[in-house]
Amino acid sequence: MNEKFEQLLVRAESLLARIESVLPQPLSAPDWQAAIAWRYRKRSSGHGVLEPVRHVAAIRLDDLKEIETQKEKIERNTLQFVQGHPANNVLLTGARGTGKSSLIKACLNAHAADGLRLIEVDKADLTDLPDIVDVVAGRPEKFIVFCDDLSFEDGEPGYKALKSILDGSVAAATPNVLIYATSNRRHLLPEYMKENLTYTHTDDGEVHPGEVVEEKISLSERFGLWVSFYPFSQDEYLAITAQWLAHFQVPASEIESARPEALVWALERGSRSGRVAYQFARDWAGRHHG
Repeated sequence: MNEKFEQLLVRAESLLARIESVLPQPLSAPDWQAAIAWRYRKRSSGHGVLEPVRHVAAIRLDDLKEIETQKEKIERNTLQFVQGHPANNVLLTGARGTGKSSLIKACLNAHAADGLRLIEVDKADLTDLPDIVDVVAGRPEKFIVFCDDLSFEDGEPGYKALKSILDGSVAAATPNVLIYATSNRRHLLPEYMKENLTYTHTDDGEVHPGEVVEEKISLSERFGLWVSFYPFSQDEYLAITAQWLAHFQVPASEIESARPEALVWALERGSRSGRVAYQFARDWAGRHHG
């Protein structure tokens, strides 16, 4: 009888171990000395892990041209954060390829030696942000939680999670965490023409948005600092192209001759963004000095 019971107990313990192995586990702290940036990833089992980013893009603040106003605002807010002063969560919005994500990475590189760290989180995983905050809350470093290309469709779970976090239920209690997000949408949610019909007019001439519009505005308003980016003019695009050509060690005497090709390159892509300028400079430098 005792032998059968012991066998049953062994089988039960084995079964429990297998069940525990597939159940989501508490997020564990990584080796914080392994990197200055991490990505939060969900395994197929549902386990969340912080994976070190071994090779962070070596972009510098001086590499980013024609966005001086935006750069000053983000750099000032980040410096306040690193120095332990009050600072805001940040929403960077505007035209694609104008340097929103690059500016955040450049700030990380500029202040990594002062203890600044970055954790990239996909919008689908924002519901796990409280777990991430719990892991970093006791650390001496300052952490930027980075959400790139953030936008939501109606009803997505990450929307309410982020809204709650920005209200201060998490971030306010952890002074070493800020959220920096980039988006092509100023209000992070799709906007429809029919929503204009929900606006109401008062007798004194004021216009008030309806509940649907208010809800969409409310999320972006929870970011303390908004920074907008705009499409570049032709002269700005050429200035950025020249800067990147110089970065790739193209002689100054040859940069001027590359201008016509740079304009054609932008025309073919339908964009004069900083990303297009960078891609042209890589191509031109590779063909002429590879």
